[in-house]
Amino acid sequence: MSAVPAIADVSYDALLEDPYPIFRRVRDTAPAVFVAAANLTLVTRFDDIMRIERDSATYSSVNPASLVNKVMGPTFMRKDGAEHAAGRKAVEPAFRPGIIKEHWAPKFAAICERLIDKLVEAGEADLYSALAAPMASLSLMEMIGFKEIAWETLALWSQSLIDGAGNYSRDAEIDRKAMEAGAGIDTAIEAVLDHHRAHSNPSILSAMVHADPPMPIEEIRANIKVIIGGGLNEPRDAILTLTLGLLADPDQKESVLAKPELWPTAFEEAVRWISPIGMYPRRVAREVDLSGVTLPEGLQIGLCVGAANRDDRRFADPDRFDIFRAKQSHLAFGAGPHFCAGTWVSRQTVGRIMVPMLFERLANLRLRDDTPPLVRGWVFRGPISLPVRWDA
Repeated sequence: MSAVPAIADVSYDALLEDPYPIFRRVRDTAPAVFVAAANLTLVTRFDDIMRIERDSATYSSVNPASLVNKVMGPTFMRKDGAEHAAGRKAVEPAFRPGIIKEHWAPKFAAICERLIDKLVEAGEADLYSALAAPMASLSLMEMIGFKEIAWETLALWSQSLIDGAGNYSRDAEIDRKAMEAGAGIDTAIEAVLDHHRAHSNPSILSAMVHADPPMPIEEIRANIKVIIGGGLNEPRDAILTLTLGLLADPDQKESVLAKPELWPTAFEEAVRWISPIGMYPRRVAREVDLSGVTLPEGLQIGLCVGAANRDDRRFADPDRFDIFRAKQSHLAFGAGPHFCAGTWVSRQTVGRIMVPMLFERLANLRLRDDTPPLVRGWVFRGPISLPVRWDA
């Protein structure tokens, strides 16, 4: 066994701009590599991450030093075993496939219709601000059970929490904004909690207060914050990534439009290609050999699923968006006990409602030649601008 090697000649800006060459270098160097710019030991190989996710006794989600704990509080995402299961069970009623299909899907479709109605005559827009961000925000607001909050406010809270949870550069202003967002969310929860206690309904807040036993208020606050973080940016970025992938490859676009049964496949390929949640942390609970490298007890590691989903040991031509590639499972929603609770919501919202409706209603949708899309991030990654035109 050997010690964890280090890479010190990579900048944090390079990780934000295009992490994939760096991920490839890390993958080819060792199973785990300390990247100084991230101040974290990164695991980037698909098989190693799968092994880690199946062994929570050795690779623990319980991590007092986690930035998620600092920014959001005691979320079930940073727990293992019975405590994690109890937290998931408390929110599970709002995420059941039947509830999604029968209750949430019609609401999501109505939101989507309203947003596209406002766009049809314009002929051009940046889909980030005009469609994806409001769609994700308004849909999540419905699911949580919030009232009378502007979608822009929820989007700002989400981005501030995401930035805080990924603040490995220790920027004080990022920390301040994250804490400010957390305080705003606490106030929003307090404003509707009595209503949900008195009126049982399919919302996440209702599920929490009517759980057996009811979820304590500090856990409600923390779990709503983690849901706002991952539950808004993931569908927002998946909407944009799937749209970008198809618009950049007209042949694949025409194939999906001719065969609508390909939409779910296209969605899965999009989140493999650019995984919205690209990295999450674990703590090494006891010294262990990971594929020939010794990880000491207490080491903080980052599981880079965004890198693993482009591991050329598993995926042929991994940097290419290709809906016709051989079917392989990916890690965009994690694995094991921590598999993302919102997976089915995202698949429904993005792959079956939002993006199909977008291509159906905006004729000859296309990228702008004069303003290219911008994609950014590594802990969380997705298009931050997607300028398009269509025939009004």
